Parts: sequence; structure tokens; C-alpha cells
Amino acid sequence: MRAFLAEWTPRPNACLIADVRMPGMSGLELQEELATRRTGLPVIVITGHGDIAMAVRAMKAGASDFIEKPFNDQVLLDAVNRALLAAAPAGPEATAAGENARAEVEARIATLTPREHEVMLLIAEGRPNKVVATRLDLSTRTVEVHRAKVMEKMQARSLAELVRMVILCGLMKP
Repeated sequence: MRAFLAEWTPRPNACLIADVRMPGMSGLELQEELATRRTGLPVIVITGHGDIAMAVRAMKAGASDFIEKPFNDQVLLDAVNRALLAAAPAGPEATAAGENARAEVEARIATLTPREHEVMLLIAEGRPNKVVATRLDLSTRTVEVHRAKVMEKMQARSLAELVRMVILCGLMKP
């Protein structure tokens, strides 16, 4: 990966797929280094050994997506397409699309109950259900029910997608 960093030059229509477990430098370390360098290169992080904290770390560092193995080809192709679209130069249509996407996510957030909103924020921070339960003085089972409702109402297929929505609406700093 150090060789990649030394040789890589910005180019249009590029996307990097990095595995968390790579020799020398992890995919997360590579992604964080690219973010520090402000390359603008979209990074999709994949792993067979992921957890909530890892997904949140990747998304906060600007990962375009976080995908757990095993995954089917279409999931990866869709992630690459989203990453390339997001990295395309922003014209008036892209700006309007971004505003529409944010408005749509904000409308979904508005459907959450106050408790679901609290649960969403804590889960997006990477807190396990038991920690959320303790913090909100709830049973773990109640948190699981709220979490399922949050994912359903937000139409999030993964934690990474939920984190991306929370960041998009400015409810959490990247």
C-alpha cells in the first residue's frame, strides 16, 4: 500500500476498494491516509471481520461504503457506482440531487420517535446495544426493537448506510 500511495496520482472516474486486512497497512489506515492527503479518491472498505466500531471509523474517515464479506457482486458494483457518482464534478443537477437526498433523509428522520432518534444517534456512534440500553435506561431487547424500527424507517440496509445518513444531515461530524 505504501507503493500505491507513492505512485498514485489523482484521476477522474477512479475508486479504490480496500480490504481491512492487508499486509503492511490496513485498508482503514490507507483510507485515513488518503483522507488526510485530501485526494478525493472514493474508498470502499471491505472486510470479513467487521464490527460496528470499525464501520463507524471507516464512515467517519470518509469511506464511500463499508461492505462485509461475503457479499454478492451486485452489492459491490452498486457501491462502486455510488462512489463514482458522488465523486463526479458537481454541477447544478448534482447540487440539486444532493439537496434532494438530504431532504429525503431529513423527512425519514422526522418519522422517528424521540427515543428512536436517541437510539439512532448512539448506534451511529458505534455503541453496542448493551451500552445504548445502559445509557438510556432501557432493556437490551427494547433497544433491539428500536434499532430495527430505526433501520426500517430510515430505509437503511446497513449500519454504514445509516451512519452516512446521519453525517449527511449534520447530526454527527465525519
